Amino acid sequence: MEESTKQLAKMLGERIRSLRLEQGLSQEQLGERSGLHTNYIGQIERGEKNLTLETLLKIARSLGTSLEQLLHSIDPLDVQTPLGQIVVMLSERPVADQTLVLALMKAVFSWEEEKRK
Repeated sequence: MEESTKQLAKMLGERIRSLRLEQGLSQEQLGERSGLHTNYIGQIERGEKNLTLETLLKIARSLGTSLEQLLHSIDPLDVQTPLGQIVVMLSERPVADQTLVLALMKAVFSWEEEKRK
């Protein structure tokens, strides 16, 4: 593996380990949920394996998260941009609040469109 690829694999492995531990899961339990061998989970968490998208998806689903959330800390959105600030704010809010903000945004954009006509 190239050095940059090794670093990426290590960061991803650390992220997976962190999420697994947050949920109180052992490597064996994550392996059972995802259909992957326990040794393979260990290799992933140590950054020794370069994952396929299929394996990454299995792990994300087994951890009850999305690929976006899994990869977020590895290649985070720039929080200095307005979009980054919006994403950070919304990600810290309950789903009900996120749904409300989405409805408000749609209403504002629709109103803006009507105003232009």
